[in-house]
Amino acid sequence: MEAEIRPLPEFEYVAPASLKEVIAVLREHGDTAKLLSGGTDLIPRMKKLAITPGVVVDLNRISELSFIDMREDSLCIGAGTRLTDILQSPLVQEKAGVLVEAIRVLASPGIRNRATIGGNLCNASPAADTAPPLLSLDASVKLQGRDGDRVVALSQFFTGPGETIRRVDEILTEVLIPYKQGPSAFLKIGRRKGFTLSIASVAAFAVITDGKFEDIRVALGAVAETPILSGKVENLLKGTEVSEENIEKASALVKEEVRPISDVRASAAYRKEMASVLVKRVLNKIA
Repeated sequence: MEAEIRPLPEFEYVAPASLKEVIAVLREHGDTAKLLSGGTDLIPRMKKLAITPGVVVDLNRISELSFIDMREDSLCIGAGTRLTDILQSPLVQEKAGVLVEAIRVLASPGIRNRATIGGNLCNASPAADTAPPLLSLDASVKLQGRDGDRVVALSQFFTGPGETIRRVDEILTEVLIPYKQGPSAFLKIGRRKGFTLSIASVAAFAVITDGKFEDIRVALGAVAETPILSGKVENLLKGTEVSEENIEKASALVKEEVRPISDVRASAAYRKEMASVLVKRVLNKIA
């Protein structure tokens, strides 16, 4: 039996040439307008009638949203930058290697050629693979709206599945990553090897001095309503010796913080157990 080909719902299409025009459209149409960047999430959801926007705002003509550069001590990535470009960037490989690790196993090459970092974050999936590495790197995002710009810590950006603090008249314009030297790592598990949606994922970044964790950030995906930072792990490890014993204690604490769900991909109990396992593996990797 042939699969049913479902047409897209009717909508108005606009392709602004500047951020100013985008903000004007968003201000006029409010939450009936949806932003189209890579379209790897928006178009499938529209076909399923999960969302039916009145206006689709195509961002692909706005070249100022696609860039990778250093400003002072921060790596800055435009929200419209394709994941493939980030993956292949020597600058990102040098300054934010853990983000490259995550993108390398994110979806298929075809999806990475279309998907953008801004879209991956604004979709606000609890399993978004760019979120844990960026959280571990203490990243922020810049939002631009009719009242000007504001910079928000990524740890404050997500408010629930598919939900963020971005207002309806705002657009995410760039990701800001403060540069620090230190080891980092990312691991995830899925239902199969290769490019698959995460059942659980963990990213970590550390500054290690004289055999001690001077600084440590551990982030997890797909184990709560939003990607999260593990405050318990960080509080236990910061200032302590880098040792198997301390890593074992820290990884066990993760089970107290995660709030996973059961779905077709995995049970909540399995996710909770694997969150602890992945934290242990990531910490051993960077140690």
